[in-house]
Amino acid sequence: MLPEGGYALATTRVPARDAAPAASALERGRGVAEIAFRASGGVTSLTHLYQEAPCRVLFPRPDPGDPPLAAVATTSGGLAGGDTIRIAIALERGAAATITTPAAEKIYRSLGPDTSVAVAVRLAAEAYAEWLPQETILFDGARLVRRLRLDLTPASRLLACESLVFGRAARGERLTHGRLFDAWSVHRDGRLLWADALALDGDIRARLDNPHAFAGAAALASVLYVGPEAARLLATARALADGAASLIGGVLLARFLGAEAAAVRSAVARCLCGLRRALGRRAGLPRLWNL
Repeated sequence: MLPEGGYALATTRVPARDAAPAASALERGRGVAEIAFRASGGVTSLTHLYQEAPCRVLFPRPDPGDPPLAAVATTSGGLAGGDTIRIAIALERGAAATITTPAAEKIYRSLGPDTSVAVAVRLAAEAYAEWLPQETILFDGARLVRRLRLDLTPASRLLACESLVFGRAARGERLTHGRLFDAWSVHRDGRLLWADALALDGDIRARLDNPHAFAGAAALASVLYVGPEAARLLATARALADGAASLIGGVLLARFLGAEAAAVRSAVARCLCGLRRALGRRAGLPRLWNL
């Protein structure tokens, strides 16, 4: 997608070879993905799909017994500073669907602007949704502002997760600077039920290494369930998350923090599989997770 006004061309001065290009000259992604499902006769079907590059929605065949599966991808291979992504998911009464990503999302080092990601999930009564994206990897110097809003009714159910990796572990990279603002909010019948936000900036490395904060963690993840069975599932979640689970206002929340991103990923997968089993569903994750 071309930025508004097209490309800005230098006409009087040629920048030095190693100089960073001006932010106004860089192409920015403005991605949109809108997905809606409805149920008829016990069968869920897609009723609305809109996608705008770099977002693209794929529909892999789900595993037997699983609801319809949608995978939201960014064709750019990652997100850079100044990119904006908006994802909207809606399920009508009685519909069921799983939404995931085909791979981890990469947030590249920024030259200054934030990368903005907004996700909105809206569920009607008796709808069941799973928002199960794979990890978001923050390159050193990345600037990410992400907001996730979940709107439910007392009779709808949602299983969700989000994972953050602080640097490219395979390259020995750690997140030392940049910005992260990651906010969740859960609403029931239009009223705020639960909200949480994580903000990191400045000397991020010092905060991640602080033994009274992240204690050297390389990854952080949250698993959330909202539904009528939340209280019943608390003991199961605590067993799956080594005690790091709580029930707040009807929202079941499990947290994972670890020095190895792969170990956090495995722990999240075990928790999701265990909660799915407890909900009477297949004890597995979409094949795109490659587990």
